[in-house]
Amino acid sequence: MALLALAVFLRSKAPPEAARLLPEADGIIFINFKPIRTVAHFKNLKPPTRVPEYQHFVDATGVDWERDLDQAAVALHRMPDPNGPNGSVSYSMVLVGRLTGQQLNSWLDSNATSRESYAGHTIYSIPSEDRTVRIVQIGYDTVAVSNFPTPEKIHSIIDGHRAAALPFAGSTLLREHYSEVPLLSLAWGVGQVGLPFSESGSIHVFGISLPLEADSTIIASVTPGLNLTGTLNMKMEEIAGSNDEATGQAAAMATLVTLARGLAEPLAANSANNGLRDLLRTAVVTQKKNRLIVTASLSQGLLGSIAQSEGPDLNYSPPPPPAPIYSPPASHVPPSASK
Repeated sequence: MALLALAVFLRSKAPPEAARLLPEADGIIFINFKPIRTVAHFKNLKPPTRVPEYQHFVDATGVDWERDLDQAAVALHRMPDPNGPNGSVSYSMVLVGRLTGQQLNSWLDSNATSRESYAGHTIYSIPSEDRTVRIVQIGYDTVAVSNFPTPEKIHSIIDGHRAAALPFAGSTLLREHYSEVPLLSLAWGVGQVGLPFSESGSIHVFGISLPLEADSTIIASVTPGLNLTGTLNMKMEEIAGSNDEATGQAAAMATLVTLARGLAEPLAANSANNGLRDLLRTAVVTQKKNRLIVTASLSQGLLGSIAQSEGPDLNYSPPPPPAPIYSPPASHVPPSASK
């Protein structure tokens, strides 16, 4: 009985199984869509506009991501050459929900350019935007996807599926940082989670360039609010290289929040812009030793606009530092010769 209680306790502290299946990565993002749909009342949102290719996929497979996806765990892999054929980031994903079935298998089989048999599973390779996407069904409700240049990442997911029942399983990032993720988080990220939002080496969100490097180590989370209005609590914690670095980043972030409030004020009144104003109004920037911490409230309107890819855009970047003023060196005048 004591061993059973210990097992239950360890499982309660363990990361979600989908996240434990992920391979080694530079960053991990996890989203639990099922409670988010309930909290944010996504049923009240207008149906998204679908491109013909996606509508064809839905018709052929019966899988509708907006309806059928319950959990998504995403591993971010930094590519050595951001201008190379694989871009700056590749992804490995474990998707959980009503996603599997014969219809999906038939679609994969008809669209795959090659197949690989590995550990009793068939991995389908499908071309997409000049890259190869590998897809495999690893459980009755679980699909793994990866566009990493080589098959090692999706092999790792399949291998991990056999050990996923162990609460200690998981990547290095999970072992180092998952204990810092708040309890009951609906979505969270650890590691270099700013990589997908990186532009010119910095992180951009809602059109704002943040004073954070793209490779910053971040622990981010979204948890339910205490009220019943659908508001969520957002927290972002960045681990800086030193206390002094965190102090400078906190000051820059506080200044940026104040500036963004002014930029958001004249935006048109709609759910996305109103939600952005609430986010900035509730944003609080603090520092604890070598950590920069930002907290804010995420409203239902802003969350819905993000889900429909209609988020606001302030289109602001900090001005570049002024160029140094050139001063010609003083001409050398030799001392007068003594007479």
